[in-house]
Amino acid sequence: MKITYSIIAPIYNEIENLPLLHHRVTEVMESTGKPWELILVDDGSTDGSTEKIRELAAVDKHIRPVIFARNFGHQIAITAGWDFARGDAVVIIDADLQDPPEVILDLAKKWQEGYEVVYAVRAEREGETWFKKFTASMFYRLIYRITDVKIPVDTGDFRLMDRKVVEVLKQMKERHRFPRGMSAWVGFKQIGVEYKRAARHAGVTKYPFKKMLRLALNAITSFSYFPLQVATFFGFLSAGVSILAIPVVAIMRLIGSHFFEGQATTLISVLFLGGVQLISLGILGEYIGRLYDEAKGRPLYIVRDAPKE
Repeated sequence: MKITYSIIAPIYNEIENLPLLHHRVTEVMESTGKPWELILVDDGSTDGSTEKIRELAAVDKHIRPVIFARNFGHQIAITAGWDFARGDAVVIIDADLQDPPEVILDLAKKWQEGYEVVYAVRAEREGETWFKKFTASMFYRLIYRITDVKIPVDTGDFRLMDRKVVEVLKQMKERHRFPRGMSAWVGFKQIGVEYKRAARHAGVTKYPFKKMLRLALNAITSFSYFPLQVATFFGFLSAGVSILAIPVVAIMRLIGSHFFEGQATTLISVLFLGGVQLISLGILGEYIGRLYDEAKGRPLYIVRDAPKE
């Protein structure tokens, strides 16, 4: 049977959310009258989510479980969902129900109008601290300004993509992945749909500040040379300051000024230049490390259990 809609939900320790996720997605998708599937990608859960996914799959043929051999990360779980999705339209949704499944109908409507990527824009965010909202806002705007691809602000991974878009994304095998940037990079006809992001139904966030920083770093290094350009800028800046300082120091010494005497000035200059050099090396190391990961050619993920068809 030809599938119209594939819903991908990465799962990592979401046992409390799985029953309601299944219920709400089923209710929404049955209202479309079209064939659909719910792909639950278990990303190495340790709270019993794996067993719960298997239980749901045993009683509902719409559910296709993809069980990882270990935790590979949210972005890789989305990639696995793309690989196993069979639908003409593929939707990515979070399992914590912050992305309301009912919004899928709005995304599908735009797809039926001819749009090939329909991304959900967070007009409101419930149940989040001001710090979370502030850092998220800064993250999206920073990425928008410095990356080569104009990634829509205030959007997450919640989106619907046409089959032709997914087939292109499946060809992109980089290890450090940023799906929302990748879907913007491929082009096609895109549009946003605003929605109110709900509070998490149960459990704790899987994206604390540390993971958000890592995600931001992946986004920047995957779609921009801006950090390397910053390192170059600081190199020229420090060199320019040094060139200007040489005649100034020489003149001050000739006229007998004692302003530049002692080791403090030398020490500060050395520390400044050393700091610039270490920062530049760190930036280069991030890019070189990514090249090393790509060169190893390891699979993006390992599946322990997955649908045979």
